[in-house]
Amino acid sequence: MFRWLALALVVLLAGCAESSTGEETANEAATDSPTTSPSPTPSAEPVPTRPPKPRRGTEITTGPSDYGAMLFDVRGQAIYLFDAETTSKPECYGACAAAWPPVLTKGQPDPGGDARAALLGATKRRDGSLQVTYDGQPLYFYAHEGPGQVLCHDIEEYGGLWLVVTPAGDAAPH
Repeated sequence: MFRWLALALVVLLAGCAESSTGEETANEAATDSPTTSPSPTPSAEPVPTRPPKPRRGTEITTGPSDYGAMLFDVRGQAIYLFDAETTSKPECYGACAAAWPPVLTKGQPDPGGDARAALLGATKRRDGSLQVTYDGQPLYFYAHEGPGQVLCHDIEEYGGLWLVVTPAGDAAPH
C-alpha cells in the first residue's frame, strides 16, 4: 500500500510541476507584450528604410516646329491645348477625346528640354485618370498624327481651336 501511496504522490507532484511550469510560461508570455522588443546588441546597426519612390510621371519636353519651339512628349508627339477650356477642368470627352486623346500621367509630370517644371501639373478626369496640364491648361494629342508631325495647329473642331503650346505656356501664334 505504501508503494501505491508513493506512486500516487509522485504522479500528483509531476502533474503539479507541469501545471506550475505551464503557469510560469503563461505568466511569462503575459508579461512579454508585443511592443516589448529585445535590447539591441551593441554591434547591431539600424537597417535604413527608404521612402517609397514617387511614381514617375509623363515627360513633357520641347522641340522645334514651323510654329517655333513647342511642347512634345518624349516620343516626339505634338501636344495641343483646346482654347475652349478656360480652366484646368477638362471638357473634351467622348468623340472629342477619341480625336484628341488627353495627355495622361501616372504621377507628377516631368519636364524635359525647355519645359518649365513650375508650369507642369495634372488634373483629374471624370474616370479618375490624371491629365497633364501646362500653365493650367489640359493637354492633348491629335489621334491622327505620328511622332514629329504637327498637322493640326489652329484647327477649329469640337467648339474651339486646337493650338500647339510654347514652352512659356502660351498658344503658338495662329
